[in-house]
Amino acid sequence: MNTQVNKRYAKQILFRPISKKGQTAIAASKVTIIGLGALGTVSSNQLCRAGVGHLKLVDRDFVEYSNLQRQILFDEKDASKVLPKAIAAAEKLSAANSEIVIEPLVADLSPGNAEKIIAESSLVVDGTDNLETRLLINDVCVKNNIPWIYGAVLGSVGMTMSIVPDNTPCLRCHIEHLPAPGSIPSCDTEGVLSMATGTVASIQSAEALRLLVGLEPTQGMLYIDIWDRDFETIYVE
Repeated sequence: MNTQVNKRYAKQILFRPISKKGQTAIAASKVTIIGLGALGTVSSNQLCRAGVGHLKLVDRDFVEYSNLQRQILFDEKDASKVLPKAIAAAEKLSAANSEIVIEPLVADLSPGNAEKIIAESSLVVDGTDNLETRLLINDVCVKNNIPWIYGAVLGSVGMTMSIVPDNTPCLRCHIEHLPAPGSIPSCDTEGVLSMATGTVASIQSAEALRLLVGLEPTQGMLYIDIWDRDFETIYVE
């Protein structure tokens, strides 16, 4: 590890669970982030600055002014130009860390392309906003033995958990039946706080580093309410 790298990640390397050995593993990893909204912009920013060697950024949408309240990689210029989120995010992240590979992909994750997009990933981070896509990520990752980190937020409430095939329960262990379309609340109907999305995404990023350096995943689904400062972990066998 060269002097410049040591200097960039010095404070992270001093953290004993990571150390130089862990930093080397982080640099050798490839993380795919599906969705560059409130969760994905925070987690991609943190993992970029943490030195993940290859970040693949996947999103089909374009930057809008309504995104700026919580999607931290975008600004008014991006919204005025209606830039693809993946492209705008890649530009910001490249300015923060030019030493890693950042691969933007303007695409909609679907059953037809999911395996190709996720293939060769060390880990996948969920930044999506619907259950159908999360279950697709779950099924592809479980099939291909790829760890992934689930995250979701509504209003002030969020949840996240690490899913490691053959080690932890998967998302389908928590969801017995898929709700009918439009039957559950969404951010479009209930709103969302950036403090909640930022907290959940930060936990996702920390969990990602934990797995990338070779440590065991934390267990259970973590529920938080940032407004009432409540934290609770639910375990499923």
